[in-house]
Amino acid sequence: MDIEKIKKQFESDMAQAGLKDLEPIRVNYLGKKSEIIKGLRSLGSLSVEERKSRGAKLNSLRNYIEEALMAKKVELAGAKEQEKYDLTIPGKKFEIGHIHPVTRIYNELFEIAKSMGFSVQEGPEVESDWYSFEALNIPKNHPARDFADTFYISEEVNLRPHTSNVQIRYMESHKPPIRIVAYGRTYRRDSDMTHTPMFHQMEGLLVDDRVTFADLKGALTVLIQKMFGEDRKVRFRPHHFPFTEPSVEMDVSCGLCGGKGCRSCKHSGWLEVLGAGSVHPNVLKNAGIDPKKYQGFAFGMGIERIAMLKYGIDDMRLFYDNDLRFLEQF
Repeated sequence: MDIEKIKKQFESDMAQAGLKDLEPIRVNYLGKKSEIIKGLRSLGSLSVEERKSRGAKLNSLRNYIEEALMAKKVELAGAKEQEKYDLTIPGKKFEIGHIHPVTRIYNELFEIAKSMGFSVQEGPEVESDWYSFEALNIPKNHPARDFADTFYISEEVNLRPHTSNVQIRYMESHKPPIRIVAYGRTYRRDSDMTHTPMFHQMEGLLVDDRVTFADLKGALTVLIQKMFGEDRKVRFRPHHFPFTEPSVEMDVSCGLCGGKGCRSCKHSGWLEVLGAGSVHPNVLKNAGIDPKKYQGFAFGMGIERIAMLKYGIDDMRLFYDNDLRFLEQF
C-alpha cells in the first residue's frame, strides 16, 4: 500500500468536493472496505518493528483525513449559510417595551406607601369564604357574596373579590403595630366601560393602640396628593362598608377643570378615588386582635380606576386590549 499515493488522491478528491460529496469520500477512505482500514487490520501479521512504523503512518493518515473532512464541512456549510442570508442587509430593529399603565401606577403607589412607613404584602388569589367574606364582617345575605357577583370554585372557595384577604391573613400572624399595603389581581362578575372581570387593587391597613379617624384622613390626603399633585383638593363623604365603621368614600378635585365642573367629573368638580374607614371591631376580633386595646384604619382602591383618573382614560377595557397604539402612550 502506497500511503503517499492515497494521501495525494484524497487531496485531489477534496479539492473539487462539494458538501454532498464529503460522505462518499469519507466512506471511500475510512469505511470498512477502505485501504486504510484494511491496512490497520493487517498489522497483526507484521513484525513488531514493522507494525510500529506502519501503524504510526496509517493512523497519522487517518487522523489527517478526518480533520480535513471536518474542516471542509465547516467551510462549505459556512459558505452555504452566507448564500442563504444576505449579511449586508441591516438587522431588524427591536422595539423597547413599555411599562404597562397598571404596573406604572402600582410602582408609584408602592413608593409613596413605603415613604409613609408601609410594607408591601401579597396573598393567594384563590381564597376561602372565611378570608374573602366571613372574617371581614360581610353578612351571608350581602350582594357581594352572591353567585352573580363573585366567581366561585365551590361553595367555600372563590376567586378573591378584593385583596382584603391579605389583611386578615397578615393580622392573624403578626401583632400590632401593623402597617401594610396589600396588592394583586381580584375578580368580580362585571364587564363594561368601568369594570372588567379581572382587575387590580391596593389596600392599606394600619393597626396600633392609638389610631384615630384623623390619622386616616391625614395619611390618605398625603397619598392622593402625592399621586395626583399637591394642588389637588380632597374630600371625604360618609359611606357604608361592612368591614369599617365609620366608613367614607374619598374624592379628589378634577384635574381637567380644576374643580369647576366638566364632562369628565359629571360637572361636580370631584372624582371618586377610593373607599376607607376605621377597621370594624369584629374584623379585628376575627383576626385575633383585641379591639378594646387596638384600633386601625383601612383603605382600598382599584388600580385601573386610579390610572383612568390620572391619564384621562374613559374605558377600562383599553388596559387589556393589548393595542400598542394605546400602550405606547405610557
